[in-house]
Order: sequence, then C-alpha cells, then structure tokens
Amino acid sequence: MALKHSPVKLAIVGGGAAGMFAAAIAAERKVPAVLIERKARLGSKVLMTANGRCNFTKDISADQFLSDLVSARDTKARDFVAQAIRECSPRKIIQGFKSLNVPLRRMADARMFPADGKATTIVHAFGDLLRDSETPVLTNCAVTGIQPQKNGFIVATKNFTLWAENVLLATGGVSYPKLGSVGDGQNFARELGHELVPYRPGLIGMETSDPRITRLAGRRFEEGRAKVISADGATLFDYRGEVDCESFGLSGAAVYNCQRFIEHYIRTSGIRGQEDRLRASLTLEVWFEHERLQFKGLPPRPVKEAIVTIGGVSLDDVDPRTMESRKVPHLYFAGEVLDIDGPTGGYNLTLAFATARKAVTSIAAAL
Repeated sequence: MALKHSPVKLAIVGGGAAGMFAAAIAAERKVPAVLIERKARLGSKVLMTANGRCNFTKDISADQFLSDLVSARDTKARDFVAQAIRECSPRKIIQGFKSLNVPLRRMADARMFPADGKATTIVHAFGDLLRDSETPVLTNCAVTGIQPQKNGFIVATKNFTLWAENVLLATGGVSYPKLGSVGDGQNFARELGHELVPYRPGLIGMETSDPRITRLAGRRFEEGRAKVISADGATLFDYRGEVDCESFGLSGAAVYNCQRFIEHYIRTSGIRGQEDRLRASLTLEVWFEHERLQFKGLPPRPVKEAIVTIGGVSLDDVDPRTMESRKVPHLYFAGEVLDIDGPTGGYNLTLAFATARKAVTSIAAAL
C-alpha cells in the first residue's frame, strides 16, 4: 500500500509556557499538532519562575490585568493583548489548572502558585495532558529554519524536515539562553520580513557598588518600597514590595518593576541618541527597614539575566485578533517572542498562555 504524505496541521516551535499551553489547546480543539523544543525537556524556564515556585498568574479581573500592563506611556502591548486576555483571563487560567486537578494556593496579594510551591507540578500537568492526548513532543530538537511553501512550511532541524500547514513561533525572549531562549524565533521572523523591536532587559536587578547596599548582600526585605523620580522631583512610579540587597546592587519585586518602568519610559520618550542622559536623570529611591536611599542613573543587569525580554517581533506585523503574521499567512506568534511584557507577579506567564490560546483557537477556526 502506498504511503500518503500530508502535512501536520500545526507545528509549535518552542516548548516553554506559550508552547506547552498552545499544544494543550490544540489537543482540546482536536488540531493535530507537534511540539518541538530545542532543550532536552519542556518548560526549562518555567521551572525557574518565582525561584522555582511558579507564580503562574494573579487572581484579578481581565480589566485589572490589562491596566497593570501599562508602563510609562506605553499602552501598545495592553491594546494588542486585550482581546486575548479577555478570552483567556487570569481567572479562567486558574480554573483551567483546577480542572487538571492541580492544587493551588492564593497569596494575600492575589498571586497564584501550585499548592506545593513547586514549578515542576505545573510542567508535569502539561506533560501529563500531552501524553494522554498523544500529542507528539520532540525534545532536544532545535529548529534551524522555516521556509514558506505554496501549501505550508518546511520546518528544518539538524536531522530532518517537517511539513506543516501552520507554524506557531513560541520560542520566548533572549534572557537565560542556557535554558533555550536564544532568539531563534525572532531571527526566523526577521528572515521572513518582520521587524524586530530592539531588546532591553525587563524585570532585572540594578547595579550599584554603594556600600550601604553591598554590605547587606543576601538580605531580603519583604516590606520594601521603590520609586522612580524624575529630574524635577516628580514621582513617576511607586511600588511596594520586596527589596533585596545583592553583591551587585539591588533586586526584588519592587526594584524589578521600577526597572521595567524605566526601560519603557526611556523607549517611549522619543528622544533618540539621548537615552544614557535620560537614564542618568532618573532617581531610584528605595525604602527598607529604616533606610530611605536614593540612587541616580543606575544601570540594569544584562538582558541575558532578565526575567523577561522587552522587545521582539513588532506588534505592527501581527494581527491581535488571531496572532497571525500580517506578512506571512499561516505563521503565528505567542508569548515573549513578541514585543509584549508585564510586571512581575504572574503577568508574563499569563501573557504567554493567553496569546497561545488566541493563536491556536484562530487556527482551529480556520481549519
């Protein structure tokens, strides 16, 4: 009997938060899919989130979530993901994990974790679902190229090629490259004619050698606070949360969110060639215990250490109603490969889940 060759309906490139969620939705919607991950296991970066505890979302409304996304004057990401978040809200994500019999824990500030405090619980839930649905999962398999054809794409790896009708790029950002986020999805997008917004570190510590900080390296202050203050003394951003002292300077949720605000403030300033001067004009004020310290122009740590990447595939090149490329039909994007990011506290995993769901439901509708 002659073999009949036909393309897989969907190739999902990247087995992180967005890719695993996309594969789960594909199984639910009966979309034949294959999940391809360059590392030896799925969810390598997910396993690191919240120090291995996996703060996967926040128990808030979709409207509150979208409001919290806005940083400085940058509303573009909020507007882009609004439909996806309303269709896959934080509370729907919570119910989804409950339906998978994952015990959950809600913190006083509404952050959601697996009850056992282990990120492996979340990754294993996805693994069990994909096993039970018989979804093919290819690990230790880096995609080396994506070539559009008349009737789909040729997805190339080192050892074989795959024919797919649709491709979803869910490869993450460029932080923590050892965990697989090396920017290959963005590079594929650029080769296919998409614009990339330059990368910046998001949710990362800030450097100072001030002995008032470095002598406290290793100390964590849960009831901290951080502010961003302009050159004229106005408070631009204010966040209450953890402040950590490190050998390199400052970290913790309050500092991370201030750092993210600063990056968005600079990139939306419209002042080209003056970014260093603008950064130098901003003051970071931190409060912990009885200390109230001010630092001007602190630089962030490198993007490779960041929790999230600011920048990526331009939102102008993607249809927010479907997550499909405006330039290459049947090519889709989800998660951090896009120029979307949120504050710390479960926002970025929620963005990955919601955009993945939007992409796959769009593909399912088209099929």
